[in-house]
Amino acid sequence: QVHLVESGGGSVEAGGSLRLSCTASEYISSCMAWFRQAPGKEREGVAAIYIRSASAYYVDSVKGRFIISRDTAKRAMYLQMNGLKPEDTAMYYCATDLLASGSCGTWSTTAWRSWGQGTQVTVSS
Repeated sequence: QVHLVESGGGSVEAGGSLRLSCTASEYISSCMAWFRQAPGKEREGVAAIYIRSASAYYVDSVKGRFIISRDTAKRAMYLQMNGLKPEDTAMYYCATDLLASGSCGTWSTTAWRSWGQGTQVTVSS
């Protein structure tokens, strides 16, 4: 199982920006994704990226505000979050090791087998 470590979370005011990072213990050639989970809510997908082509996938609520990217040399994935809103407050997790039956833009949590420990993002109004 791939070991993932997230960093970059913090507290910002609404309209601010944060950049999350996720570093993998080994090279990932397929897909990586960001999910988030707010208190009392289910974990939901945010963005995903196909590492080889950098094709990106976003959920509607973050389109135009968040940008996912990767650096293959560093085995890293990033999430640039701009225009943050209080509703973006959550623990953010990176994931990889997608089941063979899943596509890169799959938002079902059961389709991803490796998860990081998460990094907290708090947006105040």
